[in-house]
Parts: sequence; structure tokens; C-alpha cells
Amino acid sequence: MNSAPQSPQPVIVFDDVSIAFDDKVVLKNLSFTLYHGQTKVLFGVAGTGKTLILKLAMGLLKPDSGRITVLGEDVTAMRERDLFALRRKIGMVFQESALFDSLNVEDNVGFRLLEEHVAAAEMSERVREALRFVELEHTVKLAPSELSGGMRRRVAIARAIIANPALLLYDSPTAGLDPVTSTTIIELLVKQRDAYQVSALMVTHRLQDAFVMATHAYDAAQGKMVLVPRERNWDSRTSFLVLRDGEKIFEGSAEEIANSEDAYIREYLTP
Repeated sequence: MNSAPQSPQPVIVFDDVSIAFDDKVVLKNLSFTLYHGQTKVLFGVAGTGKTLILKLAMGLLKPDSGRITVLGEDVTAMRERDLFALRRKIGMVFQESALFDSLNVEDNVGFRLLEEHVAAAEMSERVREALRFVELEHTVKLAPSELSGGMRRRVAIARAIIANPALLLYDSPTAGLDPVTSTTIIELLVKQRDAYQVSALMVTHRLQDAFVMATHAYDAAQGKMVLVPRERNWDSRTSFLVLRDGEKIFEGSAEEIANSEDAYIREYLTP
């Protein structure tokens, strides 16, 4: 007898989450689920709470109401000591890269391993492996000031993935970059999603980036990102969530958002 196929495991669950600051509601009754191996892209104008969602997922803030589960743990009820252990399973890429200017690339990428007292030889090998993934192994001894904006962002990705996280959080990873460099970054995100089945939440203002992720896959045999035919359900690993005034107004696939008749979403999608 063949066993039934297993359902995807939830990695992040927001259940009726609300939070306000100074009597201003920023998120209202937000619910969504991110499943294993999937990427969920968060859209919305400035101030709609997109980056706040990442902070809540990290346990850096507590909601006023509702429940948040990350990697099977209820972060709304966890002690700081336990949250610290959970965060070791999460990689974060900030918009501004957040590299330490006083450290070279090698020490920036290996900083988390240094905190975990990983042996020097192992740390060096893992740093080079992470930099090899983002095609920057040659920068190992350079200072952040010697890198371009795109290279700094790729180093930040290397630092985020060095501990083999189960979850990645991206805060506008291509902001301020030119289209060619942005495509390079998105290809790395697709590679991480497809080659290692890492789940991710991604905040972005660039619709093109999200649609590229939804319509492409990483082909290991070719060593590059390739367009996946629509009939192969190309957008099943990337979904979209749109916020407006702190509330979710859309959640679904790339095809569903592209075909939405909602006036606000149509205006948002119009360049």
C-alpha cells in the first residue's frame, strides 16, 4: 500500500495577529502561513507593517494579540533565552546589508560561527563555502568599503546562510541596486530556495523581483536560474501577500495577483 503524500509543514504561522504603537494600529488581525520550501513575498506601501512582520517572526517584538509560531515554537510565549536559540536557526538579510565595517569579509561572514566557538579550520572552510555560493570567494580578505553595493548584499546573504538556517528573512534585498545586480541577487535567492529547500519571507518593493522568483527555478545541471513552463505550476513555491492599512487584502499565487480585479491591487501593479 502506498502511503498518502505528506502535507507541507508550516514554518511560520501568524494567527490573528494585531499590534499598535501610540494608539495607531499597524497590523490588524493578520493571519497567514508559510510552508516548508516556499517563499512568501510581502508587498504594500511604506508603513504597512512589512518589516514589522519580520521583527515579530524573530521575536524581537511581541504582538498585542494573536499567536505567532515559528519552526514549531510559539514565539509569543517564549523567554528571551529560548528565543536566542531559535534565532540561530534563522538567517536575516537587511536592506542596508549591516556589515561590520571594522571586519573583513571573512570575519563578517563567519561572525555567527565565532560566537558559537566553531574551530578556526572549520570556520574558514564554511566561510569559503558560503562565499563560493554567492560567487565571492575571492573577496575573503577585502574590507566592506572595498565592495560594491551588490557585492555587500551578496556577502550579507553568505553571512545569513552560513549556519544552514531553516528560515531566511529578507528585508528589501535588492533595494537601491541596478536591474542587473538585482537579478543576480534574486538568482541567489532562487538557488537557496530550490537547491536547499529553505523557506523565506521576503519584503520587497520590486514587483519584477517577485515575479522572477515565481516564474523561475534553479537548474543544478545548468548551474543557473531558468524559466519554468507555466504548465509545470511554476509559481507553486512563491506566493504573494499584500497589505493595506495594516490588513491583508490579498494572499495567493503570482497568477492570481496578476489576474486580480481589485482596484487597489491593479493600481499597485501598474508601473
